[in-house]
Amino acid sequence: MHEEYALLISLSVSLIVALAFGLVTQKLKLSPIVGYLLAGFVLGPHTPGIEGDPAIALQFAEIGVALLMFGVGLHFDMRDLLAVKNIAIPGAVGQILVATALGAAGAIALGWPTAEAVVIGIAISVASTVVLIRVLTDNDVLHTSQGHIAVGWLLVEDIFTVLVLVVLPAVADILNDGGEVVGEAAKHAAGGGIAKALGMAVLRIGLLAALVLGAGKRLIPPLLNFVARTRSRELFTLCVLALALAIATGAFYLGVSIALGAFLAGMVVGQTEVSHQAAADALPMRDAFAVVFFVSVGMLFDPAVIRDQPVYLAVLLAIVLVAKPLTAIGIVWMLRYSFRNALTVGIALAQVGEFSFLLATEAIDHKLMTEEGRSLLVATAIISITLNPLIFRLIGPMEGWLRSRPKLWKVLGSRAEAGGLRLNEEMAERLAANGESSAPKTRAVIVGYGPVGQTAARILRGFGVETVVVDLNIDTIRELANHGKLGVYGDSTRHDILEAAGIKEAKYLLVTVPDVLVRTLVIISAKELNNELKVFARARYLKERAWLEEVGATQICIEEAETAVGLAKLLLSEVGADPERVACEVRRIQQELGVHRSEEDEFKPHYDVGI
Repeated sequence: MHEEYALLISLSVSLIVALAFGLVTQKLKLSPIVGYLLAGFVLGPHTPGIEGDPAIALQFAEIGVALLMFGVGLHFDMRDLLAVKNIAIPGAVGQILVATALGAAGAIALGWPTAEAVVIGIAISVASTVVLIRVLTDNDVLHTSQGHIAVGWLLVEDIFTVLVLVVLPAVADILNDGGEVVGEAAKHAAGGGIAKALGMAVLRIGLLAALVLGAGKRLIPPLLNFVARTRSRELFTLCVLALALAIATGAFYLGVSIALGAFLAGMVVGQTEVSHQAAADALPMRDAFAVVFFVSVGMLFDPAVIRDQPVYLAVLLAIVLVAKPLTAIGIVWMLRYSFRNALTVGIALAQVGEFSFLLATEAIDHKLMTEEGRSLLVATAIISITLNPLIFRLIGPMEGWLRSRPKLWKVLGSRAEAGGLRLNEEMAERLAANGESSAPKTRAVIVGYGPVGQTAARILRGFGVETVVVDLNIDTIRELANHGKLGVYGDSTRHDILEAAGIKEAKYLLVTVPDVLVRTLVIISAKELNNELKVFARARYLKERAWLEEVGATQICIEEAETAVGLAKLLLSEVGADPERVACEVRRIQQELGVHRSEEDEFKPHYDVGI
């Protein structure tokens, strides 16, 4: 390889091979991360043919690490975590403790050094953000209660990872010094050294946080707004990249990890008015360098570890694929959430990814882990990431199998039902009282209480319609009860839950959940109980319309069609079209999409709220 072109050749080869393997894994409906890791392995020193330069790749990987953590900080929203804090915080902490303890115990039992055993245990306890979001999105559950819990859980793991990356250098200094300590006096001296090292670490972290979160909040937003006013995409992109890397590098010179500096920089930028544009500009760069990061990790993978450490690899896989999901399922179940939530969250988190590699790389730099340990982590990641989407698709069949065994299913659902039973009983009493009143109200049952369900409920209440919400998030039902509103906890596909919501006396049913299978089952069950029911359903794609109408939906709001109409109105208004031309174009678009309404219907409500 020509030395003067080593950097360019290494980057080009890495991206080309990563693209090829990424396309193959994408076609196989696996995570592209698997392809990037395999590409690195092919370019590594342990396979014949083209050999990349691991040293150069690792330098690019440092940029990838900084941009990965910048992206985490950019999208970090404390409100998302607070919304599911009652389950995400204890759940993530409990799962991390169990996985770390099992991973460390297995390593120590097999003769590994204690420090490396603990690091490996921590590394396998956290899941991949990229893989989790992809799996939830592909299965259309990202915006369900299960998806919200899984994402909140992952946010706690992200925070934990950042904390570990921060304290790792200080812990490494302590352990490296402590290894030479003998005698009681020396131990006391070491204790003073530990306190001093931790104190200095806290001081450096505090100084960095004060500079970035304090001074940065006063300097960064005005700077970004100033650059944004130039209307130059290139300058704005350059500004975002410069801020991310400058703060990350500054953290390094302060003796704090690059990852923490980048994370804090992302948090500050994420709170600005131009955060969405910053994210749009940063994501392509982050993704490109993240690919090189995964390739560099793959280059360091030595397949000999599978031959030399098959028992420990099997132990790690058992922890990731069995112990972690079982722990998560148990925690969610103990906290009285539905078993469907427990199953979804547990399986979604049964993998390891980028943060595990970050921890491993940092640990190797501080002599707390060997290359053999990192190779074990890479092997565990490749296998778990490959299997995770396949296992996730079994959730439906697994739940069906469990439901076919009533006694077992009753036990699994007992805690969640007990948690919601009192709320449901109180709600039943209120419904009965309303039914006995001299002027009973028109009732609408709303399945799903996300942003769409909340908006619908608010509008209907404004017209005097009694709304009863059915949701699987028990915190949502508790919150409704605390505010004097009606809600039923449970699976809306079940007859008894719909009956508890008063579906037989209801005039309307609004199905706002994004999962098409759940929508279908809810409509079928509701129509069996009340055939006169008017059903208003949400649909994501035009192709869902015929099926939903077949099962009994009265009116369907199709997101694809509404987006097309809304965008057309905005564009026509922008170019100065008169209202008559706008109305004509809207009707034409609706006709093309098969959702045409008559001119009279344009101004007529699509439901009668009884006022």
